[in-house]
Amino acid sequence: MRLNRYMAQAGVASRRHSEAMIVAGRVKLNGETVVSLATQVHPDSDVVTVDDRTLEVSAARKCYLLNKPAGYLTTLNDPFGRPTVASLIRDIPERVFPVGRLDRDSEGLLLLTNDGALSHRLMHPRFHFEKEYHVLVTGVPNEVALRRLGEGVVLDGRTTAKAGVESIRRTDSGTWLSIVLHEGRKRQIRRMCDIVGHPVMRLIRVRLGGLADSDLPAGKWRGLTHGEIEELEPVGRMTG
Repeated sequence: MRLNRYMAQAGVASRRHSEAMIVAGRVKLNGETVVSLATQVHPDSDVVTVDDRTLEVSAARKCYLLNKPAGYLTTLNDPFGRPTVASLIRDIPERVFPVGRLDRDSEGLLLLTNDGALSHRLMHPRFHFEKEYHVLVTGVPNEVALRRLGEGVVLDGRTTAKAGVESIRRTDSGTWLSIVLHEGRKRQIRRMCDIVGHPVMRLIRVRLGGLADSDLPAGKWRGLTHGEIEELEPVGRMTG
């Protein structure tokens, strides 16, 4: 693969910033400084260093998307024997783990991977990885309540980051909202909605970054396509 792509997969920087590092003479291939952007790397045999730090890329990176039903813990083991997502992914051949969490009572898309570095980048708030939720709340939130949710409320002494909030539709039982977050505090949306006086009745995560799949049945999983994994690549790349 091209050197800049290899560097991106190793978590050094985005492909564009990797190119700048190559041109600056900060990258060596098998001990020799390279400055050509056309340089090719054989992941199984070549050694790449950036600022004399050796890079490693797992050739076996795997990513899966699970549509988690309500009632399952987002963990692989539970000492109390409660249902976990592990029972839903037994057919996945690799050992993978969830990226982030969904509350037991929450539903929707959950990313699983065997790549710890990728998981860390996707979860870190500094990289602004969007997560969109469709949330059924009691009552009909007015403009003041929606604005408070969007501008941030105080949880545990700290104001939540700005969020994208809009009303989708009303039903006999309440109102569906779309809420887009860039952070993920414990039970954040439920606590935010409680504060503005509209408790959550149902919460579904419908998008992770550019990943969405309304056709994936509850309790089922699928592997990400090459293109979908490529879309995750730029998230959280270091630029220094």
